[in-house]
Amino acid sequence: MRATKVLAATATTAAAIAGGAWLWWHQGEIATRRPINEWTFTHMHRVMPTEEVRRPARTRLLPAAPRPLPVADIAYTFDGREHRLDELHCRTRTTGFLVLHRGRLLHESYPGVFASPSARFQLFSLTKSVTSMLFGIALERGELASTDERVSEVLPQLAGTAYDGVTIAQLLDMRSGVGGVEDWTIPDAPIRRFETAVTTGGSVLDVIRSTPRVRAPGTAFNYSTIDTHVLGWVLEAATGTTIADYAEQRLWQPMGAESDAYYFLTRGHPRTALGGGSLNATVRDTARVGAIMAAGGRVDDVQLVPEAWVARSRGSQLPQLQPGALVDGGGYAHYGYSNQWWTLGGERRAFTGLGVHGQYLWVDPDSETVIVKTSAWNTADDEAKDRETCAALAAVVEAVERL
Repeated sequence: MRATKVLAATATTAAAIAGGAWLWWHQGEIATRRPINEWTFTHMHRVMPTEEVRRPARTRLLPAAPRPLPVADIAYTFDGREHRLDELHCRTRTTGFLVLHRGRLLHESYPGVFASPSARFQLFSLTKSVTSMLFGIALERGELASTDERVSEVLPQLAGTAYDGVTIAQLLDMRSGVGGVEDWTIPDAPIRRFETAVTTGGSVLDVIRSTPRVRAPGTAFNYSTIDTHVLGWVLEAATGTTIADYAEQRLWQPMGAESDAYYFLTRGHPRTALGGGSLNATVRDTARVGAIMAAGGRVDDVQLVPEAWVARSRGSQLPQLQPGALVDGGGYAHYGYSNQWWTLGGERRAFTGLGVHGQYLWVDPDSETVIVKTSAWNTADDEAKDRETCAALAAVVEAVERL
């Protein structure tokens, strides 16, 4: 009898260990599923190591607009049917939604279970657009010589890899030629190996060094979070500080942020932020970031981000980066790409930062309108939800212009 109990206890312990190991190796997948993702997307500081981006002593306020946005009256058309904004929030799992016009707050709502003005949201790849802004600042300050610099000149640890010979400009436009289409559904894809290394303490450097070149640098668009992670390392090497510290000094404090932000870090040492996807910030402060870009890089009378850098972010002249040309490289047909921003083309040349699971920082410089939408989609990407969101946000800009 005693032997039977021992065997049973041993089997139970072995099952628990096996179950714990499975959870450890699949934590990223579990954390992004509904309904758990509504919690993880606002509590990444409980899940991963972090580095703070501290707010300044004095906040630059977002004053209320003279008239609120009539959200109940805004309609948009998607797939031949008319919808209202409350339908958008329900259909696309909105957790936070804010509209700014010329720096004034028109509308703010938080449909998410754990969402609030003080909640800090995991912005995923919207982080890439912030990294681009930091690059523009570093270039203006002379901390980086030129976007024509080769990555391996700044990061000698990447000499002899697929990134050897790739320029900073090519990384900024996702034209490195390294890796294939970023596909989260393929178990051994570079992005899955990258995520596993980040979350389990593995070597991110080893993943990057082993990622193959699939085409000549500069010849085609290929969306890559790993490219932007390398950009983050370039920025840190050039400035002599961490991304979080540089963001605090050169962006968060000068723009008058309302709350501390943070980057989550890799579990393995040396711990580093993900320039391509680990910034967590409030919706209001994310809108402040967008307001800088909508105002041509200015905060009041201070030119924080170079005006030419903002113009570069609104669209590229390269045919391979135009709306409709990105499909083979992992983009949707209605987007172009430039400088770590998704571009919308047309006369307005609006642009947006995007993050998986439905994060948006929509910037329309012509009207100085900024829209932030955070979401908790069950899948990383969803083309139908994205097209619907684009239709709705364009309708919001039209409504703002009618005020």
